[in-house]
Amino acid sequence: MRAMILAAGKGERMRPLTLQTPKPLIPVAGVPLIEYHLRALARAGFADVVINHAWLGEKIEAYLGDGAQFGVRIQYSREAQPLETGGGIFQALKYLGDEPFVVVNGDIWTDYDFSALGQPLTGLAHLVLLDNPPHHPEGDFALQQDRVTLPDTANALTYSGIAVLHPQLFAHSFAGAFKLAPLLRQAIAQGQVSGEHFKGRWVDVGTPERLAAAEALLARL
Repeated sequence: MRAMILAAGKGERMRPLTLQTPKPLIPVAGVPLIEYHLRALARAGFADVVINHAWLGEKIEAYLGDGAQFGVRIQYSREAQPLETGGGIFQALKYLGDEPFVVVNGDIWTDYDFSALGQPLTGLAHLVLLDNPPHHPEGDFALQQDRVTLPDTANALTYSGIAVLHPQLFAHSFAGAFKLAPLLRQAIAQGQVSGEHFKGRWVDVGTPERLAAAEALLARL
């Protein structure tokens, strides 16, 4: 199974840190954020990783190279302008093949074990969900046994930014910028999305305050 790390965002909420450094290269406890993902994917047995980039993407390539130092092989999907989550994945499908693949947001830190995603995919997607963090109390989806549903206020969970997707999820998509969430909601309505409730460590490193929270968490480990 291949994996894709989403790394094309400009990180505007992290300015001024991201004016000269792409968000995936911002250090957390002295290690660039994206490096945690690469090493975790390598430990889980993933050999081939696709990374999309736009803002300051040349710095991402210069630091990561071909991935050999992290135990993986990296291919880059270069975006002339950001294509959002769905459009970025759609453009990268040529590198990801015809089988299900893992997607992980490049701006999170987690101790999730990616080897858990090696199970056969039943449907078009499998989402890793977690308890709603303080900055996102309304959540995104819900979980009924192993199927993802649309939430109500009582059972909402937050999408972690970790998923397994089947290329067929994008069967009716076209090149350009578009979001992933509408495709997921359509597949959920068709009963085509499984899920799991992750209760481990996770931080969305989207603001300087949450960067500090990730630093504090890692300092305790």
